[in-house]
Amino acid sequence: MKCTNNHPERSFYTEREWARIQMKEAEEKKKLRKLGLILAALLLVCGILLFSVYYFVFRPHDYDLYQPYQNTDPVYGFQSSLQSGTKAVPFSDGLCVSDGTEYSTAITLNSYSAGLFDVNHEEVLYAKDIFAKRSPASITKIMTALVTLKYGNLDEMVTVTSTVKNIEEGSSVCDIKEGDVLSLKQLLYGMMVASGNDASMMIAEHIGGSVSNFVDLMNEEAMSIGATSTHFSNPHGLTDPEHYTTVYDIYLIFQEALKYDIFQDIINRKNYYAEYKHQDGSDVAVTWESTNHYFTNEADIPENVSIFGGKTGTTEDAGACLALMTKDLYGNPFISVILHAGDKNSLYEEMNELLSLIEN
Repeated sequence: MKCTNNHPERSFYTEREWARIQMKEAEEKKKLRKLGLILAALLLVCGILLFSVYYFVFRPHDYDLYQPYQNTDPVYGFQSSLQSGTKAVPFSDGLCVSDGTEYSTAITLNSYSAGLFDVNHEEVLYAKDIFAKRSPASITKIMTALVTLKYGNLDEMVTVTSTVKNIEEGSSVCDIKEGDVLSLKQLLYGMMVASGNDASMMIAEHIGGSVSNFVDLMNEEAMSIGATSTHFSNPHGLTDPEHYTTVYDIYLIFQEALKYDIFQDIINRKNYYAEYKHQDGSDVAVTWESTNHYFTNEADIPENVSIFGGKTGTTEDAGACLALMTKDLYGNPFISVILHAGDKNSLYEEMNELLSLIEN
């Protein structure tokens, strides 16, 4: 039977033969499509390879930093902490900066070194050898307090060990005994208010695990806040040739410690009452009195300022020393430091002269 449709060539084939021809044609077209897809895929792969060779081999690899002098991820592989348009905060931001020449002829001080710092206006009002390295005596304890507040838990209880005896006989103490149990807070107040060298030794051992480890922390902290002319060898300030600081470094340490509210409370205390226990369980009640003559009425207070508080220090090598925070009539804070006055009377007389430079 012949086909009768619109394809003339079909007139020569039977239905079965024509179907076989169409099947072959469909298979050929399918093969051509597959070949086309294979060629397209090969072209794509070749394109990718060529682009990769250009990108990783021939293309220049110089990158522009997002901000000048800023480490950013294209080159260094990490995000910068600076946001676009911001600037790094300089180390001296918020600090009094001095070249050591702020010397006033309005007063005459015999003390070896002295400085007066206007905290709010970031100005040095007076400077006498403020960068000279000197023994600070118990002013050292400001740094001991700073490290204690940074690393210690004031609620922890401390059992006094034999380390408490490793201080010079006759030096300033809280009179704590081996076996006594006190809180770290009580030791801190005793050290700062009564200037107890025995308390400073127990604080150091408790926080550092050993006194030497704690002293390492003191030196690390000094470096971190810029007190680079300072080196401590103990936590109390008793004389040692490798134990020294400067008036300017004391200002830096004092200002850092004042960031803690409890430190401000400590230096403002005229006395501190503590209750603790002896080794045998018996109770102890003691009031530690301040060593600051302004607080004990042994020194006259200047009319133009109010005494907020500070830290005293006295040894034969260091002379009489005092680091003080005062406020003018408007409540503006000032830090004043005197190292190596001849004696305690002249120390407070010269401190009053120094404070007279504060204008109200």
